[in-house]
Amino acid sequence: MALWGGRFTQTADKRFKQFNDSLVIDYRLAKQDIIGSIAWTKALVTVKILTSDEQRSLQQALEQVLKSIETNPAQILQSDAEDIHSWVEQKLVEQLGDLAKKLHTGRSRNDQIATDIKLWCKAEIITLLKAIKALQAQLVLTAERHQTAVMPGYTHLQRAQPITFAHWCLAYFEMLQRDSTRLDDAYQRLDVCPLGCGALAGTAYPIDRELLADWLGFASATNNSLDSVSDRDHIMELLSCAAMSMNHLSRFAEDLIMFNSGEANFIYLSDKVTSGSSLMPQKKNPDVLELIRGKSGKVFGALSGAMLTFKSLPLAYNKDMQEDKDYLFSALDSWQQCLEMAKLVLEDIEINYSRCREAALQGYSNATELADYLVAKGVPFREAHHIVGKIVVYAIGKQKALETLTLDEFKQFSVKIDADVYPILSLASCLAKRNAKGGVAPEQVSYAIEQAKQKLR
Repeated sequence: MALWGGRFTQTADKRFKQFNDSLVIDYRLAKQDIIGSIAWTKALVTVKILTSDEQRSLQQALEQVLKSIETNPAQILQSDAEDIHSWVEQKLVEQLGDLAKKLHTGRSRNDQIATDIKLWCKAEIITLLKAIKALQAQLVLTAERHQTAVMPGYTHLQRAQPITFAHWCLAYFEMLQRDSTRLDDAYQRLDVCPLGCGALAGTAYPIDRELLADWLGFASATNNSLDSVSDRDHIMELLSCAAMSMNHLSRFAEDLIMFNSGEANFIYLSDKVTSGSSLMPQKKNPDVLELIRGKSGKVFGALSGAMLTFKSLPLAYNKDMQEDKDYLFSALDSWQQCLEMAKLVLEDIEINYSRCREAALQGYSNATELADYLVAKGVPFREAHHIVGKIVVYAIGKQKALETLTLDEFKQFSVKIDADVYPILSLASCLAKRNAKGGVAPEQVSYAIEQAKQKLR
């Protein structure tokens, strides 16, 4: 039976009921709904709506329902209840009869669902933070293993300057670190309890909402009943966190897809995270990375969808808001899966050291070192930049690397160039010179790995 039938003289059309019911989505909030209901029974005792014995009976019944769900979660979706609140109440009525009908005194499904969502989000943030930390730990471990793997760094997908695979790993560590701080911030803002705000104007009973919030593990109670039941900015903030992090994961995936290509051949992906072709037997496809890249669009869409759903909604609750959970659950599920899959990719990744080094030596990635060399000889940087550009054009025409040009060839462009230029053009020198904080010098990369370990601790 619906929770609102007294006002109506006709039964809802089955097609409308199917369109209107949300149990297929909000069944995931069963645990939170029961936890909130247990706290509410305690609050009702304080205002003498329930006796202590009645409260104990309700709490025991709610705990039994929770155990039943944990044993058989599929049972919820076998019901024709309108939503998770209706389903829980039906189960209580089956056990306790009219006593169960006292539970809803002084509260609304509006403050119930707002509370359920926040409880779910708090737990989900903890899960996501753990997944981020696990991926960060794997990035650090991978970096530590491959500190000597020299490879080209890119701008505009053109070889730019040599870096190491370890330095590449640590770049994504930093991105994920910011993702985790965004989640921490979001947690602080959503850690306020809306229960006791009723439909929109507050509860008519003198319930201590701060005590109620404390029972539920919130930092405090919300300040305004109208705001509490009508806004979902915490959902959109979480979706924003998810979108930002998925943007990072998508770039991570694209990099590795490129590194894995036959043309680059920098890395080998494990058979555990690749698949084959139904037609071409030689193929080994980086499907896991392509899916991470693809699922980012799904998460971006969820953020856009939620924002548009709430655009121009009048206060307070509107049925449009029922759609928020679909966006939330889908996006955060995808985010967590992608974090786990990214970690799995790194667990068995192999680096093709020789090919990475070969590529780092190509593309004139040491041209900047030559310009810096001329600056050290007293040539203004802009002039040095121009001279080296001319040398690169010459070297391309001769199909030579810079370090293979003879001294006579160098001196055609600047008499300042002497034999001491050759050590400067080596890969080791290119890396070692970038020894400022955050640079690719081995010393800095080692330091960054240790700092990353400290953050993870």
